[in-house]
Amino acid sequence: MRVMIVVTHLLGTGHLSRALTLGRAFVEQGHDVFVVSGGMPAPQLDTSGMTLLGLPPLRSDGTDFTRLLTQTGDIATPAYQEARANALIQAVGSFQPQILITELYPFGRRSLAAEFQAALEAAQELPSRPVILGSIRDILAPPSKPSKAERADEVVAQYYDGILVHSDPRITPLDISWPVSESLADRLHYTGFVAPSAPSPHPESIGSNEILVSAGGGSVGQPIFRAAIEAARKMPNTRWRMLIGGQDATARICELAQLAGDAPVTLEPVRPDFRQMLPLAKASVSMCGYNTAMDLLQSGTPSVLIPFDDGKEVEQGLRGQSLAQLPAIEVLPSSELNGQSLSDALMRVITDGPRDAMRHGFDGAKRSVEIATGILEPRQ
Repeated sequence: MRVMIVVTHLLGTGHLSRALTLGRAFVEQGHDVFVVSGGMPAPQLDTSGMTLLGLPPLRSDGTDFTRLLTQTGDIATPAYQEARANALIQAVGSFQPQILITELYPFGRRSLAAEFQAALEAAQELPSRPVILGSIRDILAPPSKPSKAERADEVVAQYYDGILVHSDPRITPLDISWPVSESLADRLHYTGFVAPSAPSPHPESIGSNEILVSAGGGSVGQPIFRAAIEAARKMPNTRWRMLIGGQDATARICELAQLAGDAPVTLEPVRPDFRQMLPLAKASVSMCGYNTAMDLLQSGTPSVLIPFDDGKEVEQGLRGQSLAQLPAIEVLPSSELNGQSLSDALMRVITDGPRDAMRHGFDGAKRSVEIATGILEPRQ
């Protein structure tokens, strides 16, 4: 079976990471998977077993998702965006997917609506129309006005056979962040959470008994790293490891190294074995994106969460509130973040933890495959 997943990450790499986890689940069932990625290159992510097509890349201008930049930092021109749409149309036509999955759209990525619509129209014109599904995380950015939700409903009704919601409705139903109309409710398929299998501890014990500080794969989180360096000076007998993401990771590491001086801190770029380091860590300091939350639940590592709230973002704050009900997890708002507050929070969660790692409920990718193939099979 031919499966195409279309995804564009604009700030961090979480959307692409989750799409690849979904793609691997299809590969494991013997399907041919083609991932079209429209964000910046993310070489730390595993694409093995899948075909990856990179569109001319885009990123957001910080948290302004309406202002799109090229890899060189220039404003993306209409011609640049048209080239992306044309490449996407060509990919749909040549691969001829039997299942087409759009990640986040039409509930987000409205600035890229033209290219997503072009892909949907191209799919409609194939000799055999594919099953078309949306893929969304547990919590969405709530629409700023009713017309945005209404437009999403219209697109879903016109093109989509279903929407895969990667959550458990008993924990985080979609309607806590998005208005679910009757027509949309009929198309929702809750899959459970999407995460790779729980990792085994790092074979070289890297990260053992360290405080692991991360902020995803994008160029964000500098205030977290600065506060962590201050906190490290207050906890001199503990090693700290900070994983810096983004295309500008080298420059950011240099800046932080000057600030760190002789503090007990290791600074390095994000690394693919991060998940294997987590179970060995004394504690984790991070934001609260979907993938990070799944990693922390599976590892049981004591955690201080600093939800990303730039640009009035509320998604991570809502997720953090839910996770904070568990032992050895504490939410520290960015407005209260400094070296002292971070070290205090860490001492509390380290005293409380570690908690039991969760081993069940993370098979949402496998369940997504079952749902998608279940919709397709009667048509064949």
